[in-house]
Amino acid sequence: MAYEIKMLDLIDIELEASFLVLGRGMGTTARVKTWGYLIMGPDTDPILVDTGASHPEIMERLGMKGIVTKEMTIRRQLGRFGVKINDVRWILHTHHHIDHAGQDAQFSFKQTVITNRRELEYSASGIMGGQYPPEYVKHHIDRLHRPGAMRLLDLELSGPEEIAPGIVCEAAGGHTEGSMNILVETAEGTACICGDVIYDIQNQIVDPIYQVLDYEPQPTGNHGTSKRQEKAAIRKALNSGVFCLPIHDWPARVENERVVSRFVGDSVPGPEVPVEHRTTNETQKPGAGAEMWRPPLAAAP
Repeated sequence: MAYEIKMLDLIDIELEASFLVLGRGMGTTARVKTWGYLIMGPDTDPILVDTGASHPEIMERLGMKGIVTKEMTIRRQLGRFGVKINDVRWILHTHHHIDHAGQDAQFSFKQTVITNRRELEYSASGIMGGQYPPEYVKHHIDRLHRPGAMRLLDLELSGPEEIAPGIVCEAAGGHTEGSMNILVETAEGTACICGDVIYDIQNQIVDPIYQVLDYEPQPTGNHGTSKRQEKAAIRKALNSGVFCLPIHDWPARVENERVVSRFVGDSVPGPEVPVEHRTTNETQKPGAGAEMWRPPLAAAP
């Protein structure tokens, strides 16, 4: 089974730069994309990974700014690939943060949300406050009591679980206690949709700020696990396939834990451009912080 993965442009977010990468650009503002991923195969109903924020203003609860144009509604983004909202059979979640699970209520209780049980517990615990809005949590609790509306995985105990032919969920091991990676078989190899374990490939992995050790990734500035767990989770995502797909950055091709190219269209597999992966941080001035990588203007979705 070989799938194609389509990128849905759901919301842009302006936020403090060091939220994305620990220590990068403190006191400055960065703007990031927020993708949903649509998994499409010849013999499978469409599968959606993450649903963005419920509305742009909700990001103000975290001191951030959300931007959604009329073309960035989930219905229009699905429609770009000939899919209607009722065509989606399963909604998978890397995790349930404010910008990842906000439009679940647009899907009926006949459509199944698949997530890690630990993430649901974590979202309802209050440990990360407003990052899990109460209306999102309540919607998922309601799904617990509707037959077939939710499927919970226990990935920390069961190990990776194949939820459809060629689609495997595994515990991510970072960002939140219940985050999961979604591994998708494509015609060119396995793609790892890694949620927010990675926010910024350039500054965490390609040329990681403040790191001088070889193959030493930089954690994000927003995580609920230890630094060691975060670094291990990044490595796990990089070693889980030939493609790495974060939610807030453009996807990458990976070889031997090194990023060798970035995608410039709206599909994986799709067009790529090569990048140079540095072996040390010697060329980056301490405290400066490089800009996030952007695709060529003509190629950006």
